[in-house]
Amino acid sequence: MVSKTDDIPASVPNCNVNTVDLVGETPDRKETTKAPHKDPCGHSVDTAVMNGGGAHNLSEEESKQDGAGDTDGGEDSNEQEVIVIQDTGFTVKIQAPGTEPFDLQVSPQEMVQEIHQVLMDREDTCHRTCFSLQLDSNVLDNFAELKSIEGLQEGSLLKVVEEPYTVREARIHVRHIRDLLKGLDPSDAYNGVDCNSLSFLSVFTDGDLGDSGKRKKKGSELEQIDCTPPEHILPGSKERPLLPLQPQNKDWKVIMMPMQCLKVLTMSGWNPPPGNRKMHGDLMYLYMVTVEERHISITASTRGFYLNQSTTYTFNPKPANPSFLSHSLVELLSQISPAFKKNFTALQKKRVQRHPFERIATPFQVYSWTAPQVDHTMDCVRAEDAYTSRLGYEEHIPGQTRDWNEELQTTRELARKNLPDRLLRERAIFKVHSDFAAAATRGSMAVIDGNVMAINPGEETRMQMFIWNNIFFSLGFDVRDHYRELGGDAAAHAAPTNDLNGVRAYGAVDVEGLYTLGTVVVDYRGYRVTAQSIIPGILEREQEQSVIYGSIDFGKTVVSHGKYLELLERTSRPLKVQRHNVLNEKDESMELCSSVECKGIIGNDGRHYILDLLRTFPPDLNFLPVEGEELSPESVRQGFPRQHRHRLACLRQELIEAFVEHRYLLFMKMAALQLMQQKANKERKLATLTENSSPGAAVPALPSTETPDASAESSETSTETLTDANSDAVQTETTSTSDAPQAAATEATTTEAAPKTEPMTETDSSATTTTNASQATPIEDNVVPTVTTNGPLVPFAKAIQNGECESPLEDPKSREVILNACKAVGSISNTSFDIRFNPDIFSPGVRFPEDSADDIQKQKQLLKDAGAFLVSCQIPSLVKDCLDHSALPMDGATLTEALHQRGINVRYLGNVLAFVDKTPAKAQLEHFYRIGISELITRCAKHIFKTYLQTMYSVSQGVELSALSAAVSHFLNCFLSSFDAVAHLPADELVSRRKNRKRRNRVPGGGDNTAWASLTPSELWKNIVSEAQSYYHFTLHCENADQVVEKYGLQKITLLREISIKAGIQILIKEYNFDSRHKPAFTEEDILNIFPVVKHVNPKASDAFHFFQSGQAKVQQGYLKEGCELINEALNLFNNVYGAMHVEICACLRLLARLNYIMGDHHEALSNQQKAVLMSERVLGVEHPNTIQEYMHLALYCFANGQLSTALKLLYRARYLMLMVCGEDHPEMALLDSNIGLVLHGVMEYDLSLRFLENALAINSKYHGPRSLKVALSHHLVARVYESKAEFRSALQQEKEGYTIYKNQVGEAHEKTKESSEYLKYLTQQAVALQRTMNEIYKNGSNASIMPLKFTAPSMASVLEQLNIINGIIFIPLSQKDLENLKAEVQRRQQLQESGKSVEDLTVDSPLELEDKIPMDVNVD
Repeated sequence: MVSKTDDIPASVPNCNVNTVDLVGETPDRKETTKAPHKDPCGHSVDTAVMNGGGAHNLSEEESKQDGAGDTDGGEDSNEQEVIVIQDTGFTVKIQAPGTEPFDLQVSPQEMVQEIHQVLMDREDTCHRTCFSLQLDSNVLDNFAELKSIEGLQEGSLLKVVEEPYTVREARIHVRHIRDLLKGLDPSDAYNGVDCNSLSFLSVFTDGDLGDSGKRKKKGSELEQIDCTPPEHILPGSKERPLLPLQPQNKDWKVIMMPMQCLKVLTMSGWNPPPGNRKMHGDLMYLYMVTVEERHISITASTRGFYLNQSTTYTFNPKPANPSFLSHSLVELLSQISPAFKKNFTALQKKRVQRHPFERIATPFQVYSWTAPQVDHTMDCVRAEDAYTSRLGYEEHIPGQTRDWNEELQTTRELARKNLPDRLLRERAIFKVHSDFAAAATRGSMAVIDGNVMAINPGEETRMQMFIWNNIFFSLGFDVRDHYRELGGDAAAHAAPTNDLNGVRAYGAVDVEGLYTLGTVVVDYRGYRVTAQSIIPGILEREQEQSVIYGSIDFGKTVVSHGKYLELLERTSRPLKVQRHNVLNEKDESMELCSSVECKGIIGNDGRHYILDLLRTFPPDLNFLPVEGEELSPESVRQGFPRQHRHRLACLRQELIEAFVEHRYLLFMKMAALQLMQQKANKERKLATLTENSSPGAAVPALPSTETPDASAESSETSTETLTDANSDAVQTETTSTSDAPQAAATEATTTEAAPKTEPMTETDSSATTTTNASQATPIEDNVVPTVTTNGPLVPFAKAIQNGECESPLEDPKSREVILNACKAVGSISNTSFDIRFNPDIFSPGVRFPEDSADDIQKQKQLLKDAGAFLVSCQIPSLVKDCLDHSALPMDGATLTEALHQRGINVRYLGNVLAFVDKTPAKAQLEHFYRIGISELITRCAKHIFKTYLQTMYSVSQGVELSALSAAVSHFLNCFLSSFDAVAHLPADELVSRRKNRKRRNRVPGGGDNTAWASLTPSELWKNIVSEAQSYYHFTLHCENADQVVEKYGLQKITLLREISIKAGIQILIKEYNFDSRHKPAFTEEDILNIFPVVKHVNPKASDAFHFFQSGQAKVQQGYLKEGCELINEALNLFNNVYGAMHVEICACLRLLARLNYIMGDHHEALSNQQKAVLMSERVLGVEHPNTIQEYMHLALYCFANGQLSTALKLLYRARYLMLMVCGEDHPEMALLDSNIGLVLHGVMEYDLSLRFLENALAINSKYHGPRSLKVALSHHLVARVYESKAEFRSALQQEKEGYTIYKNQVGEAHEKTKESSEYLKYLTQQAVALQRTMNEIYKNGSNASIMPLKFTAPSMASVLEQLNIINGIIFIPLSQKDLENLKAEVQRRQQLQESGKSVEDLTVDSPLELEDKIPMDVNVD
C-alpha cells in the first residue's frame, strides 16, 4: 500500500548524535530511504517489514514507551506524559473595545501572552498592542499558564482593557502598525530579513486549496481546463527561462499602488520630547504623509495618539483642533484619512486570508538567489534597526543586550527528567540557538561592512577581533602563525567548520556539566567570520592562566584536570574517542580524553567549558601524507595519500559510525562462527580439544553452510552483550531476541570472516551497510533511546551462554574466541567489542610516552583501515545506491548530503567521479556524474571567487566598495558568458562629467584597486581546471563555459544557480542571454546583493523524533492507524519544540498526508500536503529538490480530489523547477512526466499526453535498463493513450514490448503478465473491428452500415489507479464489511479523543475490532 519509503525525515539523527545540519542541507526524498531501512547485513528490509515482518512487530506500548525516550519510568508514566500534552482545550469569550465578544479556543498549557499574540493577529483587534486581559476585574499575568489562573474555565469572559503607554509600548505599537502595513509586501523576503522567505504555492492553487476544493464542481471542471503547458516546459525544449521561477503574486501587485495606506510614516526630527513636554505625558513624535498628501505631525502620549500643531520647521506640540485622541494609531489615521481607512481594512482582510504558513517567520533565515527590482520605500523602523546593535524587540527586554552565553548554558541546565520537562528544555535550547544564529549573522555582516570597531584596532586588519552584542568575532586568517605547521590560512579557514562539527557532536551527546560555546560560522563577501558566545571572565585573563586542560600551542605544553577527564570520559564512548597519554614539555605523561587542541576553561560562572574542538574526529590519512607510513593497499591503489591544502582533514562522524558498525558485524561473524564450531565440536564429544586449540586459524576454513538454527541460537545470546559493550551500538543493533533472525541473517549471508590482515576487503553487502550507529533504524524502535554513555563495559563473554556450556568466563576457549575477534577488529578491550580513536595520532608536535608505543601502532592501523573503508566500501556503496535509485541527488546540496550521510567528505568528490567513470553501468549514472561535475566546477569557482573578492577590499579599512557589483558581474561573465568579457569599469557616479572624460580611459588593473578587472574568461577557466586538479585531483577538459556545457551536458542556468547559492550572490530576475558573443550576459545593475552563507548547530527534538520513528515503523509493518496516531503525536511534539515552521515538521506532514491518502481521507491528505509544500518552500527554498517532490505529491492529492487543473499547474511547476535545477535527463523526470502524461490522458489531451509519456519511457529505458518493470509499465501507459486515439497498431506494438518484459522478468503465470496478455487480446479485437469498418467504408462508400466503435475516454478512476501505481501506492481491495469496520473504528477513536481520552487509553480499553495489517506490494519495479 505504501511503496516508496519516502517519508523518512530529511535527516535521521538520533537524540545522541547530530548527524546532519538540517537547515543548511537537506537531502531529497529518496535520499534517506535506503539508509534507515537496512538491516545489519545491508539487505533492504523494506519488503519484510512492509508485510509486518514478524520479528520486528512492536507492541503498541513498546513503541510508545520507546518514543518517549523515558528511561526512568515504565509504560504508565509514559502514558501519563502523553496525556499531559494532549490535555483538552476549552473555550473562553473575549470582549475587546468596539467589537462584539467572540469565542477563542485555548489550551491549559498556553500562557496569557499567547492570547495577546492571537489578538494582535486577528483582523478586528490587530491594531491593539498596549492592553491587559482581565478576568472579573483582575489583571492576568502575561507569563502565567492558563491552567494556573483561578476561576478561568469553559465560557469565562476575558476583557481587553486599554492600558496607558510608556515609551517602550509606544515604540512597540509603531513597529507593529508598520508590520501590519507591510503585511503583504514581499520585499523583506527578497531582502532576507526578519526570517521572512518566499512561497509561491498560492499562485498555482489560486488561494487555499481546502476552500477551492469545496467550491469547485467536479463535473463542470473538465470544460474549463486549459491544459497546454508553456513552451519551455515541453519535453525536448532547450529554453530555460528564469522569470517563471518567481511568478508575480496578484496580492503583491495590489499593495504597491492601489492599496497604499500611507505615503510616509517616520519618526519626527523633533524627538525626543523636551523636559517640559515629558511632564505633559509626551513620549515621542511621529511624522506622516497620508495618501491624500496631507502632512501631519502626531504625538504619542501616555493616553494614546493625537495630532499636534508642529510642522517640518516649527515645533508646536500643543494638540491640534480637533486632536482626534485615539488609543491606537490606526483609529487616529482612520479618522483623518478616508483612503487609509478603506485600504487598511482591505489589506487586513487579504492578510488574514493568506495561509498562516505564508506569514509565520522561519526559525533560520532563508535567502533567495534571485529577486525582482523592489522599490525602496521610506521606513523608520528599518532605518532605526540598521543603526542599533539590538535586534528588533530586544531593546525592550530587561538588561538591554542579551547575555548569549548565559542563555545558551542555562537552557542546557533545565530539567530533563520527564517528557514535559524535556519538551520545555528542547524548546528553550532551540529558540535561543535560532536567536543566537540571527544575532551572530547580523554581527558578522556588520564586522565585514566596517560597522564595528575592533578590540585591537592597532593590529593588521587580518588579525583584528571584534565584540558586538556580547558575541566575539574573529576572521578566518592565520593570526600570529598559529596554524603555520598545519597549512596557514587554508587551515585557519577550515578550522572553524571543524570546530563547529565538534560543538555539534558534543552538544548532541549532551553530558550534564560539560559546556560548549555558541558557535556560528559565516561566509560573507569572501571572508569567513567565526562568531562565538563569550566565556564569563575570559577577557580579563591571559589564555595561559585560563586553560586548565589541553594545550594552547598544539601539544608543546599540555595540562590535564581530573574533573575534565571525568566529564570527557562520559562523551568518549558515543564519540569513539580513546583516553590516552601525551608528553608535555617536561616529558611528563599527561592523560587526555580528547585531542590536545581541545581546551578546558572554567568560567567565572563556575562552569566547565571546552573550546577549540577542531580535532574532535580523527585525521583522514588519505589526505595526510606522513613520512615512513604506508597506507592500506586499497587506499594506495586509488592514488592516496594525497597532499591537501591543510593538515586538518578529518574523517566525518558518520564515517566513524559506519566503520565501527562494519567492524562490529565482522566481530560478530568471527565470534559467532568460532563459538558455533566449538559447540559443534563439544556435541561430537571429541576426546581431545587440542585440534581446536587455535580457533582463530580455523575460522576461514569453516563452511558457510552452517545450520541457520545454530547460528541463530548463538547470535541470539551474543547480540545482547556485544551491543552492551559498546553502548552506542545499542542504538542500532540490540533488540533482545527479536533481533535474532537479523543476526542469523548476518551469519548466514556472509561467506567467510575476513582475516585480520585485510578486514576491509569484503565487498559483500554487510560491508556497505549505510546505516550508522547514530541512525537508529526505524524498525528497531523498542531499544531504549537514551544511550548509557557512561555505563560500565560489560565483558562480552559474560552473557554468551551456549546451552549446556558452563559460564564462558571460566571457559578459556570462549575467552580466546573473544580475544581473537577483538584483536582482529582492533578493539581497545580484550574482553568486549569497543573501538575508539585517538584524535592526536599524526598531530605535529604531539609526543606519546614510550610505554604506549604498541597502542599507538594499533591506532595508526585503525586509522589506515578507516581511510581504506571510506574508499573501498562507502564510495562504492554510494554509487550502488545511485544505481538502484535509492539515492537520487538532484543538485549540489542533495549530492553533498548523500556524500555526508555515508561519511564521505566533499574533498573525495574527484574520487567519486573517477569511480563512476570506471563503472560498467556509467550510462545509468549519467545524471549523478553530471551533478558531480557541476558541483566540482562551482566549488572551484567559489574558491576563486573568495580570493577574487578579498583582493578587492579589506575589512574595516573603508576601501571603496563602489565597484563591488561591477566586479561580481564581471566574474559571472567570465564564468558563464560566451562573450569574451572585458571588464566594464563603472563610471564613477560621484565625479563630474568633465573629469570623467579623462577617467574613462582607465586601464584595467592600473592601480585604483581595479585588479579584479584584469580577469579574463580563459584565465578564470584555467584557474578552475587547476583548482579541480589540485584540490579534487580531478582532470577537467575544458577551456570555457561553452566547452563545459558541450562536453558534460551541463546547463548554464544550473551553474548560475549553484554558484549564486554557494557564494551568496543575489541577481536580478530577468532573462539572461549567456550565449551572445557580442555583449556580456551580466551588467553591474544585475547584481542586487551579497548574502551571508551561514553554518550553525541545529538542536533536535529527540522525543518527537522517537515518536516519528515508531510511527514510521508501524506504517512499514502495515499498522496504518497506529502509525498515524504516533505520527500525529510526533507532529504535536515537533510543534512544541520548533514552533510551526521546521524541515522535520515538513517530513511529518508529508507522511501524514500520505497516510491520510492511503486511508481514503483525500481532503485531509490535501490539507496536510499543502502545509508541507508551503513549509518546504519557506524553510528550504522555492526550488529545492524537496520542494519539487512535495509539489508532485500535492498534485496527486489534488487530482484525487477532482481538482484537475490545479493538479496540472502543480505538475508543470514541478517540471519547470526540475528543468532549472538539474535538466531533463534525470530518472526522477520520468516519474514526473508519467504523472503529467496520465493527467493529460485523463482530460483527453492525447497528443500532449503522448509527448510526456514517451519522454518518460525513454528516460526509464536509459536509467532502469530496457528490461525493467518500470519500462514495461511505461509501455503500457503509452499503449493506453494510443488506444484512446484509436491508433491500435501503435498501441499493440507498445503493449507487446511491455508483455515481453513481464514474461521474461516475472514469468507467464504472474498476474502482471496475464493482465498484459488480456489487454493485448482486447487491442487485437479492437484493431480487427476497426479494419473491418474501414474495409466496409472503402467497399460500400457512404452506404456502409458501420458498427459503432468504442472510443472510450479514460475514466478518472482508471487514471487515478495508474497514478497511484507509478507513485508507488498500491491499494489492496477490502470487502465492504472491512471498510465499514474501518470507518466505525476511526469514528469511535475520534469521538473518544474529543471526549478527552488519550490515544493510549484506547489500546488498553478494547482490542481493535479490525486487524488492519494488510500486506502490501512495495514497488512497481
